[in-house]
Order: sequence, then C-alpha cells, then structure tokens
Amino acid sequence: MTKPSIIFMGTPDFAVNALRALHESGLFEIALVVSQPDRPKGRGRKLEPTPVKAYAQAMGYRVEQPETVKSEEFIRLAEEIAPDFFVVVAFGQILNQRLLDVPKVCPVNIHGSLLPRYRGSAPIQRAVMNGDAVTGVTTMVMDRGMDTGDMLLTVKTPIGPEDTAATLHDRLSELGGELIVKTLPGLLDGSVVPVPQDNEAATHAAMLSKAEGEIDWSAPARIIDCRLRGMTPWPGAFTFLDGKRLRIHKTQPLEMPATDAPGTVVTGGSELVVATGEGLLRIVELQGANSKRMPAEAFLRGNPIEPGARMGS
Repeated sequence: MTKPSIIFMGTPDFAVNALRALHESGLFEIALVVSQPDRPKGRGRKLEPTPVKAYAQAMGYRVEQPETVKSEEFIRLAEEIAPDFFVVVAFGQILNQRLLDVPKVCPVNIHGSLLPRYRGSAPIQRAVMNGDAVTGVTTMVMDRGMDTGDMLLTVKTPIGPEDTAATLHDRLSELGGELIVKTLPGLLDGSVVPVPQDNEAATHAAMLSKAEGEIDWSAPARIIDCRLRGMTPWPGAFTFLDGKRLRIHKTQPLEMPATDAPGTVVTGGSELVVATGEGLLRIVELQGANSKRMPAEAFLRGNPIEPGARMGS
C-alpha cells in the first residue's frame, strides 16, 4: 500500500520535532524537505545549516532551500511531486495560492497557540508575557491569511510560574510533533474535520522588539515577571542603574505591598528587592554590562546597591 506523501517545510528548532515525529511514525513518505537558505552565524560568520536541514540530511531526505517558494522553478517542482500534504512549521516564507493548491488533500500548518488566540509570529512569547494560565498547539488547514485557516486538532498545556518562552517553546515543539501524526491520518479517514475559526475571538501576537525588553517598574510585580519570562531568551529584560545597563534574567514576585516609588531598591546587603507599581519584585539573577550572569547575592558582593537607589531610564 502506498504511503501518503508529504512535502515538509520548516526551518528552526521548533520544526524539527514535527519532522522527527513524521519520520519515526513510518506512516508517510517524506518526498521533500524545504528549509530557508543557510545563513552565516557566529563570530566567523560561517554558513550553518538550518536545524531542519541538518536533521533531514541526517535522515537521508532530499532538501531544497529556495530563496523564495513563489518562484516558478520551485512551484513546478512541488507540482511534479504532487504530495498529499504540505506540512508547514515555522518555515519563514509566505505560500501563495498556487502553491497552497498543490497538495491533493491540503496544506497543514502547526501553530504554537490555541487559535484563534495569538495569530502571528510570537505566540509562545506573548502567551507567557500576558500571564496566560494555559496555551497549546493547533493544527490547521493553511489559507492565504495569517494563521486564519480552519482548525483541525488542538492540544493544551499549562503555563507554570517558572516557565519561560524557552521552556514553553520546547514543550510545544514536542506536542506539535505528536499532534501532526494524529492530524494527517484523521484527515484521510474523515475523523478530523476542519472547523472555521471564530474571527471575533482572534488576537494577534506581534513580533518582539528589543525595546520591549526594558522593564517598566510602574507595572505590577507579577506583570513584570511574566514579561521577563516571555522575553527569555530573546530579547531579554533589562533596566538601568546610575546610567549603567543591567540585564535581568530571573525574578520573583513577593506577596508584599510596595510603599516606595516604582523602581526603588528597598533592600541592601545580599538581597535585591525592587518596588513596582504594585508589590515588590525580588531580582534573583542578573548580569552587569561587563560581567556574566550570576545570582543577585554574588553580583551584590562586587557591586553593592544601597536601599533607595532607583532603577529605570
């Protein structure tokens, strides 16, 4: 019996688990893997393969890296392969309608949120930053909109108080791999039926900017902590003290009221606690401009900060 065929499109680490799950399931023929062109990285600016390309080549799959999938050459290649499915995960290019019409069944996307919430490029980060208690992964039929296609399957996961965008990224990547292996057979046997999204409930997850990393001490302590965790590892949270930039890596909201102005350091010695617009925030790990990441206690031994000092621009 002929296996259903797939053209897989993905680029970063987030997409690798989906490709791995499809490969290890043995249920599909992966006819082609498509990834973004290799880019120079590191101090030496050497070309490095994308994570998806590296895995695909290790598994012996054919890999193509077109500058644009809208080129006539690539579209003709896809039409010649005539797969049953596209599986698209964090690919990084927009597919036009001619390409979306290529698969015999449909093009399927894996998105790191519970659609229609957090359509867009930063769904994982925004869910943490906004203090959501739960998020998940959605598989959907792709259309020409930004994450607007009909939903197929979803899976949920809680967002814990210690979760960062990095830990949630890894968990959702694993869940996405598990979900795609359920989605494609369900589409073939009719047990998975596309359901239109509720556009009235849609929210947008805009791309992060470096400027968003600056801490607004007038916000509540809980919100600052959520935003910091959502921006870990990138772009990272930072503040200023006496004109010097401090990168803040980990914080802990305290169940104590703030009586000082937001941004005021309220403890000295071996602990660093700062007043916010609502409550106190303990800085657990931080990094100076010319130092490495370290616990606050170690940082304060070499860089004492007196109570009453003010953080912020």
